[in-house]
Parts: sequence; C-alpha cells; structure tokens
Amino acid sequence: MALFLITGGCGFIGSHLATALLRRGDQVRVLDDLSTGSRANLLPGCALLEGDVADPALVRQAMEGVDGCFHLAAIASVELGMRDWLGTHRVNLGGTIAVLDAARAAKLPVVYASSAAVYGDQAVMPIAESAAARPLSSYGADKLGSEQHARVAGAAHGVPTCGLRFFNVFGPRQDPRSPYSGVISIFCGRMAAGQPVTIHGDGRQTRDFVHVGQVVRALLAGMEAASLEAPVFNVCTGRPTSVLELAHAVAAACGVAPDIRHGPGREGEIRESYGNPALAGERLGLGEAVALEDGLRDVVAWLRAGSPGAADGFSR
Repeated sequence: MALFLITGGCGFIGSHLATALLRRGDQVRVLDDLSTGSRANLLPGCALLEGDVADPALVRQAMEGVDGCFHLAAIASVELGMRDWLGTHRVNLGGTIAVLDAARAAKLPVVYASSAAVYGDQAVMPIAESAAARPLSSYGADKLGSEQHARVAGAAHGVPTCGLRFFNVFGPRQDPRSPYSGVISIFCGRMAAGQPVTIHGDGRQTRDFVHVGQVVRALLAGMEAASLEAPVFNVCTGRPTSVLELAHAVAAACGVAPDIRHGPGREGEIRESYGNPALAGERLGLGEAVALEDGLRDVVAWLRAGSPGAADGFSR
C-alpha cells in the first residue's frame, strides 16, 4: 500500500484522482487551501492538510513519508492571471518549485499538471509535444516554467517527474457556477436549468474536450512513467469540437432544444486548438478516450442528482 500526496486534491481533477487511488487500495494525503476545492469532494479516508502550496515549510511537512506526489494545485483562471500577475505566478510556478524542492530530499517522483496553454496559437493541427511553445497568458508561461524546472529537478537534483499537458478537461464536480469552470460545465448547468447559453463569436472555434476519467488514467500512468528525463505528454483526444457543435451536443444530453445566443467574439481568442494524443497513447497506454456524448451524460446526471461530491460513484 503506497501513500500519495495530491496538491489541490479537493478540486475537480484532484478529487477524482483521490477517489481512484483509494479504490485501488492506496492511501491519500491532500494539500489544499480550499480556495476553489471543497472538502465534500473527498471520500472518507483522505487525510487533508489545509494550506498554501507555495509555503515551502508546509509542503515539506505534507511530503513527509509519501511515496510520490501528484501536483495539481494552481490558479487556473487566465483572467485572474491578467489582473494579479504576481499573485498567480507565486502559486502557479512558486508552488511547483516548492513541490520539486520538497521532493528532492527523498528523490520522490512528481507528476504535475501542465497545460495546452503552453502552446499558444499554433498553425499546425493537431498539436504535438514537439510544437514550439508560445504561451499567450501568464498561466501558460508559468506552466511552461514548471516544465523547465522539472527538467532541472531531474538533471540537477535527481527528482523523477512527468508533466501532463491537459487540454479542455470536463466531467462531474466541475462547478458550473465557478468563474474558473470550462465551457462544458457552464453550458450543462444552464441548459439543465432550462436557460439559454451564449456563444462568443460565430461558435466555429474548436477545442479538444477530454473527460476527467481519461485525465485520471494519465495521472496514474504518469507516476509509472516519471523519470529524470522529465517527459511531457499531451492529455487530449485528438478530436476537434466546435463550440457550436458542443452546444448542440449538450442540449441533446439534457434532452432540451438548444437556446443559443451569440455575443461579440473575444479579442485574441485562439481559433483552433486540438492535440495529438499519439505519444501519450504509446508511452502511457491510455486506451480509447471517453466519447464526448458519454462524458456529457455523466455531467448532466451529476447535476440532476444534486451535484454530490465524492460519493457520486464516478470511477472511470
């Protein structure tokens, strides 16, 4: 039985990972400041340490006795990063360095969340890991910085790591009321409540929507793949979906007629973004991605059940 630390383990992705680890017989310790996560997301048996991932002393305490760390804690709002550049940088890159620094004493493996935001606007689709990184936000820049520091952790300090570039993750427990939520949780929340949704621009901009179940599989496999070479993998489906197509798929999952409004386009919005999953499929053995329609049904069922936490039975 292994003991794993999950930073940000009370959040959307982290709580699904905690559930998967517990169900396979591992022990779980969570470090979370509860700024966006919730205790209700955790199953009984998880040990919760409340606090700041950028606090080095606290991270060292959280790391004591663990066999590996999944580092997911971050401020994921691009908009907040624009307003509070220094504050979000402290958490998003400072937190990663605090985790890697604490891991080096025992040479513990660290699997960390990177992001498709490191790519910025790319001309060639699908986007492979070999594409030049051109982040357009402080969030993307900090995630790219995390990857660079992970390489230093391996080369200079003997810390095995694996970075995962998440594309647009969705699934149960992604709060549609939160300003940090993705378009799927917002669309599902509004359509399930019989409300219209607003699409910015013509709706033909594409994204790669990956179910949280696939993300959890990638995280678990990443712990086995962590090495001093600091590999980095896309976590995506390779299937582009336009926002307009998404709205119609959400309406179908909710069993309602789509009520779609169009607003002005967002300045600087990336028109097309979807990833190449081939390398992750080869190295991590993730298998077939969860179909968008099946994932949407998961989200709608969760919302209609009253948005329960860790006891919602989700186990993909």
